Amino acid sequence: MIPLVHKRSLVLTFYTNGGILLVSTRDTMTTRLDLLQGTLDLLVLRTLVAEQRHGWAISERIQELSRDVLQVNQGSLYPALHRLEQQGWIESEWNVSELGRRARYYRLTPAGRKQLERERDQWAQFSAAVGRVLRLA
Repeated sequence: MIPLVHKRSLVLTFYTNGGILLVSTRDTMTTRLDLLQGTLDLLVLRTLVAEQRHGWAISERIQELSRDVLQVNQGSLYPALHRLEQQGWIESEWNVSELGRRARYYRLTPAGRKQLERERDQWAQFSAAVGRVLRLA
């Protein structure tokens, strides 16, 4: 008999709620997680460091790197991409995808690289603080 493996994955659907972003989970038995605003921005910016990508490829890369734990739904991703572009942190252009379809490709700007460093530093501070509380409480 093959044992069934239940895999929990987070579907990143971001809702603004008083400065906190709520992340819904696929598993209804788990509770919602509260993450600091900007987590999706950090993930998107990081996926664009090495190369430009279209939206679907950004979502797939986040899922791949997280080993299927994080899944960014399109309803959260595209508004984030638009917001990042408006802030000047990414640029986009239309191109043809590997499947021969027209797609908008996004790339990191120099300002986006600086923002990524700021957000990475903030995330490191936040996660270290949470780690300390979990170890010492």
